[in-house]
Amino acid sequence: MADYVRARDVFCALHRAEPHRMEGLDLYSTTLWHLKKDVELSYVAQQATDFDKLSCESWCAAGNCFSLQKEHVVALTFFQRAIQLDPSFTYAYTLSGHEYVANEDFEKAVNCYRHAIRTDPRHYNAWYGLGTIYFRQEKFEFAEYHFKRALEINPRSSLLHCFLGMVLHATHRYEDALATLATAAQLQPLNPQARFQRANVLSTLQRYEEALVELQVLKDFAPREPSVHFMMGKVAKKLGRIEEAMKYFTLALHFHPKDNNQIKVAIDKINELDDEDDEDDGDHS
Repeated sequence: MADYVRARDVFCALHRAEPHRMEGLDLYSTTLWHLKKDVELSYVAQQATDFDKLSCESWCAAGNCFSLQKEHVVALTFFQRAIQLDPSFTYAYTLSGHEYVANEDFEKAVNCYRHAIRTDPRHYNAWYGLGTIYFRQEKFEFAEYHFKRALEINPRSSLLHCFLGMVLHATHRYEDALATLATAAQLQPLNPQARFQRANVLSTLQRYEEALVELQVLKDFAPREPSVHFMMGKVAKKLGRIEEAMKYFTLALHFHPKDNNQIKVAIDKINELDDEDDEDDGDHS
């Protein structure tokens, strides 16, 4: 289960006690990356590379720093430097894979993840990375296999259960998807993605009231998240609550004023039958 705030507190205390300790610095920098602590990450990376330029962890920290700034090419250079220093340093391959995914260079990303698994078969991050690529490519059988391999190693990861649930949804195993996403939410109650995906599955099953319950919890947790308001609008429209749907669409537009064509189209067609309605009726006849 990912609890980056607590992890950061622990890493920060360790770093203050032993500022020149390189072990674990790669994971500390990844924690800061997830929390988007760019100033703190920059400081840690600069301090590490100044102190020890022959440490793989130092270069991974530097790579994470530039990755957070979306300087993916520079980040890759630093991760490759870590690999040059120690070709068996598994995490550098996985971090390289993540950067290639960010650049949508999936072939190179796959090679990096596979190399990570060769150096350490229990490195679940690489199994997860491969799963995400196959999911994006809609190779759901491969995605499921890799997510399950990752879960065998790290069964308490809410993120992994969430992605497996998304695969099960995509392959029309709806009840299995709901159960898996419920596990994800149980492992990490504040995981918004797990609840959002559960709402997605419930909507597919035309269990709209239940979907709204999940989305309401999400809205209370993240009141300014446009995707939540947009989905609530879609579900309210399915229930025939047009005024309520318009309210949610308007809020989604307010919180996401740029690149909002999908929201504007939904508002323009508020009184029209959704294109997918006919398909849904066919799926559940």
